Amino acid sequence: MTTSAKVLFTGRTRTTGGRDGATRSSDGVVDLKLPQPHPAAEQLFAAAWSACYLGAIELAAAQRKITLPASPAVDAEIDLNRDGDAFFLRARLNVSVPGVDRAVAQTLAEAAHGICPYSKAIHGNIEVTTTVL
Repeated sequence: MTTSAKVLFTGRTRTTGGRDGATRSSDGVVDLKLPQPHPAAEQLFAAAWSACYLGAIELAAAQRKITLPASPAVDAEIDLNRDGDAFFLRARLNVSVPGVDRAVAQTLAEAAHGICPYSKAIHGNIEVTTTVL
């Protein structure tokens, strides 16, 4: 990160555990119960990543002067896996860009991984399958 980097937003949450676990954002937008086990963790990661990735697809289209005639969509699936004592994640991103040629949509999906901070953060750390529908 460079010294000229500007913080655009800081997400703040407090998460408590146990049977009555919960998470709440500092602004109250996120306020969820997290009973044991916590499948919500994978759901929250899927929601956050797909929202970021969708914005990256839209930015990639704008950079290429491609008009998206309909709203694109991303369905994210995050698997929590266990192998012996090790836990790990796998992800699938299913991308729909209606009204755009499939090859162009594939280019946008690939470019989005280079834009989205979530994609950058997990690059090389978990198995990710991206499918353009």
